[in-house]
Amino acid sequence: MHFHGLTALAGLLVGLVVGLTGVGGGALMTPVLVLLFGVAPHMAVGTDLLNASITKMFGTVVHARRHTVDWQVVRRLALGSLPGALLTLVWMGTTRSVPLKDSFITVAVGWALLITAAGMLLRARFQGVGRQLRLGQPQRFKRAQLLLTILAGVTLGVLVTLTSIGAGALGTVALVYLYPLRMDSNKLVGTDLAHAIPLALVAGLGHLRIGNVDYALLLNLLLGSAPGVLLGSVISSRAPQAFLRVAIALVLGAVAIRMLVHTA
Repeated sequence: MHFHGLTALAGLLVGLVVGLTGVGGGALMTPVLVLLFGVAPHMAVGTDLLNASITKMFGTVVHARRHTVDWQVVRRLALGSLPGALLTLVWMGTTRSVPLKDSFITVAVGWALLITAAGMLLRARFQGVGRQLRLGQPQRFKRAQLLLTILAGVTLGVLVTLTSIGAGALGTVALVYLYPLRMDSNKLVGTDLAHAIPLALVAGLGHLRIGNVDYALLLNLLLGSAPGVLLGSVISSRAPQAFLRVAIALVLGAVAIRMLVHTA
């Protein structure tokens, strides 16, 4: 394997952000691979998914030891996200010429980034609405909670499989809305990381089967991202979460515009 220092450094920085906030993995890594390193979009998505499935295990171990993972919520999300990912992979395999065109994936990534940035900026508002509903109509809210969590999982499964984006930022937005009283900042990060592992693994293995994984690139990313996410998870409780979310959202918005302009 040829060591590529800049790729490993990119993995380290993105892994650090993921460990700190639980968001930003695919949303940062896929555009970096496409725009800065010239990786074909379909290879960037597939490689990043496998990278995320491995590196997020390190962060999840840290959060599990701190008891900041809500495993019931993880299971509920997975009930929707894993079937969603599998169905999307089947669609991609049977209509390969359409979804695997690089222009299609680039546009999908651009729009996913915009949605992700908006979700991060509006997260507090979603949490406020969820809190009002939870306190004002507790029985009705709890009856709908399971189904809505599964549907959120389906949406994440489709989006992540197509673009590698959404498991972190959009997952946390869904969680603060659906579980406004149950999720503090640390549990939100831990739960989101734990759910992202099986989703990214299933989607990544599907892309591997299709042929969308660059092994040398994957190994270089892992050299940086594994220690990065571990370090970020260790210091996440002391990180300025609100500031980081706004900063990441602004960066993602700018990158989204660049991705969409790139295909215009």
